[in-house]
Amino acid sequence: MSGEQSDRPRRPGRTGDPRGRSQGRRGSSQRQRGQSSAGAPQPRDAQQRGPQRTVQPARRVAYDVLRAVSESDAYANLILPPAIAEAGLNPQDAALATELAYGTLRRRGTYDAIISSAADRPAEEIDPAVLDALRLATHQLLATRVASHAAVNESVNLVAAAQGRGASSFANAVLRRISRETPGEWEQRIEGSARSDDERLALRSAHPVWVIRALRRALAAEGRADELDDLLDADNASPEVTLVALPGLAEPGEPRRPYAPTAYGSPGGDPHRVISESGGTVRVQDEGSQLVALALAEAAPIAAGERWLDLCAGPGGKTALLASIARENDVTLEANEIVPTRARLVRNALRAVPGDVVVHEEDGRSFGASHSGVFDRILVDAPCTGLGALRRRPEARWRKSPADVAELVPLQVELLSSALDALAPGGIVAYATCSPHLAETTGVVQEVLRGRSDITELDARAVVAGVSESPIDLASDGSGRVQLWPHRHGTDAMFLALLQRTATPSSGANAEEGD
Repeated sequence: MSGEQSDRPRRPGRTGDPRGRSQGRRGSSQRQRGQSSAGAPQPRDAQQRGPQRTVQPARRVAYDVLRAVSESDAYANLILPPAIAEAGLNPQDAALATELAYGTLRRRGTYDAIISSAADRPAEEIDPAVLDALRLATHQLLATRVASHAAVNESVNLVAAAQGRGASSFANAVLRRISRETPGEWEQRIEGSARSDDERLALRSAHPVWVIRALRRALAAEGRADELDDLLDADNASPEVTLVALPGLAEPGEPRRPYAPTAYGSPGGDPHRVISESGGTVRVQDEGSQLVALALAEAAPIAAGERWLDLCAGPGGKTALLASIARENDVTLEANEIVPTRARLVRNALRAVPGDVVVHEEDGRSFGASHSGVFDRILVDAPCTGLGALRRRPEARWRKSPADVAELVPLQVELLSSALDALAPGGIVAYATCSPHLAETTGVVQEVLRGRSDITELDARAVVAGVSESPIDLASDGSGRVQLWPHRHGTDAMFLALLQRTATPSSGANAEEGD
């Protein structure tokens, strides 16, 4: 045993045993030497591992993505496509790799509870490389039609290649135990250990308890709390690919989406050919994001010569849509993005739109002070927790915490306040987040409005209904704000409020306090 243990590649500051147990606190996202292009750690000495183990390419890609997410805080939606391309996967294997990676990441919390039970130890005590292989296999065993022997054998091979024979024996024993019970039996087993109804729901739906409670509160504000189960199910379903056809530069294809006139589904599910042939005038963009940009453009009649701004523009999808609309209406658009790498993405996104768009690289919180009263329309797509895009960013639910909300809300308040300062009289701000969390949505709007007497809130629900190609179910919380939902609209859970400046900005200290 000691000889096998000494052969294992060890992470800095960790010890381990051949069964996959790790001691000590887990370090913070340390990169290892010898990573693959997907960011997963590779064996330091392949000769120590014995004969090369066979792993089907789609499973190898999925595993590499899981390792990159775990070790390097990578984003699956960014690293999976190049990993698939580098591996040369055919469409069938690419679809399998996508389902395995995304499905495993979405249901990680549930799978960790099952693995903990089968291994008789907490999942966090299992070596991360072994744990990711166990998660991948558990998803195949309990949520796919993959043959059990293939799921177990190839996952054991992954462990053997990464961590050695001792760890692979441990993985084999755990997976054999998991394979002996049905998904329903495992659900009943792990829910039996829950301390509350919300914990049971968290285990069943693979959402952290705090996220479940935040989503329930947001639905309850609309009188729709009974839709929570449908929302959680929608978060765990693979979303359809939605494309945007930039107005005046491309025409939407088929199948058309129900709401945004610019939106349509990807023919055959693979958008790359269509996007490439369009030269960038067609791109992937959620229909909810399209509705937000279109609502800002349609909130009032457009006058030639208007000056528009996308304040938090990175990576540039909404900027390009606004730029194409501005081009058709003789409007000047500017963009701002404080992070240089994201500013470059904005410039790249704008290459398909004729004309020049100035891209500033300033702090959005102070942008209004340096550009006071000059813009007629401003989009504030504020940084947020992203709880509205959990179906597209499956790892996000496990990375975020209530502390992130507390950190983001003051930033969102400052950005929205800055945008209002940058408005010309009569100008309109669209405040949007890809989160339905009430603190990030209604809470921010109410906080900002309390400090100003020069701002009127418009009926965003009426504007979006007017933009939509079909009747759209927009429940009301008593305001004119819009909250879209994956289960109800098939979009990300985008929030939208429209605010109009009616007079010269007044000092927050002199403004009357509102309710």
